[in-house]
Amino acid sequence: MLDIKFIRDNADIVKKAITDKRVDLDLDALLDLDAQRRNLLSETETFQATKNAFSKEITNLSEEDKKAKLLEMQEMDKHHTEANEKLRAIESDFNNLMLLVPNIPSPESPIGKDDTENVPWGYWSEATGHVDPKDTDKVAIVPPVFTFDVKDHMALGKDLDLIDVERGTEVSGFRGYFLKNELVLMHQGLMFYAMEKLRSKGFTIMQTPTLLREFALMGSGHFPAGRGEIYQVANAANLESEDKEKQLLAGTSEPALIGYYANQILDESQLPIQVSGISACYRSEVGSYGKDTKGLYRVKEFLKVEQAIICKADVNEGEAWLEKLRAISEEILQELKLPYRILNICTGDMGAGKYKMYDLETWMPGRGSYGETHSDSNFTDWQARRLNIRYKDAAGKTQFAYTLNNTAVACPRILIAILENYQQQDGSVKVPEVLQKYVGTDRIVKKV
Repeated sequence: MLDIKFIRDNADIVKKAITDKRVDLDLDALLDLDAQRRNLLSETETFQATKNAFSKEITNLSEEDKKAKLLEMQEMDKHHTEANEKLRAIESDFNNLMLLVPNIPSPESPIGKDDTENVPWGYWSEATGHVDPKDTDKVAIVPPVFTFDVKDHMALGKDLDLIDVERGTEVSGFRGYFLKNELVLMHQGLMFYAMEKLRSKGFTIMQTPTLLREFALMGSGHFPAGRGEIYQVANAANLESEDKEKQLLAGTSEPALIGYYANQILDESQLPIQVSGISACYRSEVGSYGKDTKGLYRVKEFLKVEQAIICKADVNEGEAWLEKLRAISEEILQELKLPYRILNICTGDMGAGKYKMYDLETWMPGRGSYGETHSDSNFTDWQARRLNIRYKDAAGKTQFAYTLNNTAVACPRILIAILENYQQQDGSVKVPEVLQKYVGTDRIVKKV
């Protein structure tokens, strides 16, 4: 959410952000509602001031003047009530439109319509180290080709008795799956590995709730635009009454992590706050039918370790944290020895609330391409305004904080990259060195 005064004073800049981010919003309609709202607020305040003055002077009036004045006040009460009702309706429409106003993107964010216009920012593989795409032919930075015919993760999962989507679909429905044997240990080991990594970086580790109230998703910006991706929980209790509060399943721990600080005024000395959440995540994938239907790339239920930052309202500090978060994810991928690339996300693909965003995409040989595994975002104060997260600065001034978030590890998607990159010619799969203590072996072989 942007400050309405900023919107009034910078309408052209906001309109450009609406266009660049492909947001369906008529800013002129919002500004018209704002003008009506302010006029009605002034009118109701005048009514109230008049009534307050009358209450003080009524005892000094004659009976005849008192009766005339009471009739006048009754008529004013009627107009006051009508004005308040109109104000409530306009404020409701105004607030709904305010939730759609996008953040102004960073000057470094490419202007583009969708993910096809994201810009490669860097590549990494164990053999080459970091490579700048401006300095070399992209052919040279594609990860090494296998000397044998590669299998995708589904073939490997079936051969090594690690994945069962047939029974998963039977038990759970479309995109359901079972992980089995060593892959379960690797899956859980990745969670522990990521939490240990983040704890060593100064993050407070949290097990976050997966059942959320609506305000947390509205505050994080997942609502209203992403409502179709979120599952609402229905049970007998909230089916019996329309007044029951909605409960929703989290698609990431981000809303819970930053919602933890909603409606608080922090002290600047408490900042930055570094928190990390581990949780199950649920997404309906309503907009993805026909996309990535095979395998574990796009599923409705998964585990994730997420990072979140709450810091001072300073553009340079926010940018520094965006880079630090990206560096942590890069460190994880490098320790897993997985080739990846960094994308600078364009305006049409970054989401309404984001100031700047990177994606990290990991090489997946079975796809013959990179697949998104990490997402690193700076929201400036856009989320904090929605959640009312503030702090007192050194001068005693109350300000809205900045928020950022980034993926540490998300499973099972990262398992695709591990299985496919670590496959061997004999059909076995090596276990990344940093995960061997969790899996209990250095190689997964076919069961006898």
